[in-house]
Amino acid sequence: MGARVFVCIGTKKGLFVAESGKRRERFELRGPFGPGVSVYSALVDTRGDEPTIYGSSCNPFFGMKVLRSTDLGHAFAETAAPPAFPKDDGRALANIWSLQAGAEARDLWCGVEPAALFHSSDGGDSWELVQGISNHEHARQWQPGNGGLCMHTILVDGDRVHLGISTGGHYLSEDGGATFRAANRGVGAGFVPDPYPEFGQCVHKIARHPAAPGRLYMQNHGGWSEWNGPGGPRPDIGVLRSDDHGKTWRSIAKGLPSDFGFPIVVHPHDPDVVYVMPLEPMTRTCPGSAPAIWRSADGGDSWARLAKGLPKKRAWFTVQRDAMDVDELSTPALYFGTTTGQLWIGRDGGEEWECVFDALPPIHCVKVAIA
Repeated sequence: MGARVFVCIGTKKGLFVAESGKRRERFELRGPFGPGVSVYSALVDTRGDEPTIYGSSCNPFFGMKVLRSTDLGHAFAETAAPPAFPKDDGRALANIWSLQAGAEARDLWCGVEPAALFHSSDGGDSWELVQGISNHEHARQWQPGNGGLCMHTILVDGDRVHLGISTGGHYLSEDGGATFRAANRGVGAGFVPDPYPEFGQCVHKIARHPAAPGRLYMQNHGGWSEWNGPGGPRPDIGVLRSDDHGKTWRSIAKGLPSDFGFPIVVHPHDPDVVYVMPLEPMTRTCPGSAPAIWRSADGGDSWARLAKGLPKKRAWFTVQRDAMDVDELSTPALYFGTTTGQLWIGRDGGEEWECVFDALPPIHCVKVAIA
């Protein structure tokens, strides 16, 4: 059959799977799975002989579940158990925000709300609370952002594990997750008097490329350039880069129409190419009601607007933190989903855009893989 493109679309009403050939001419849509229940995270795990697709299913009445498919998204079943806090912990699971493949064949990491980290060594059938961050001395001081107190980013780089927490900030482990420390030097916060606190930043997403050791890109909560409250204005704190494994950060936001946004994605073949979707900070919608993806080809030193095929006006898109991804074909395509239920594809690295589906439920996450 050859390589196929799989796009997992987590929505307010369940998980959908779209499948296409390498030319991406037509996508077959399956689902919804876990119908009627919000799906905030998905993972296409391609490490085995056959890909495994995971999705969270977060029901406020009947609890949290992890769904798993071993037949390329034709059918899903629940794993034996979802992550859960110990009975004496005092916290209750409110959402599953991140699913990430680990180092070993069946290793999985899971970030949840309230912000905590779980690990599974059996493909999601059992879970263990990672004490190094889940019971960190800062953990009971973190405060929820507008989307909740969520651990939304997990990046595994050998013994280094990077976490993004809203609103906790960036935390770094260099011993495989046994211990963590706050690593937010240069990451600003606009909603507290101290512009650069040790922790408590509202990080929106972190991305990396394995070919650039030490480099990380961050979409932080920006939009504070005109703030006149305590601490004064904080321009250009929203899009950042680190070149020392996240120990220090610097702004790369100049040239963007807004430093506020949610997703950030790195090109699969070029670590210097990075994509963001700027939004108006007050409305969380596209500047001037004209959607565009912005691309940097030099690691954030300059930016270019990509909007061919997107609406030129009267389109107030909102794209959430996990709702943009890129495939790994030789000429990659970008994908993003909107809270108004549209899935868009940007062919040729985002040069030309087309709406693939326009009437899905509100989209929370988009994950793509080649299998």
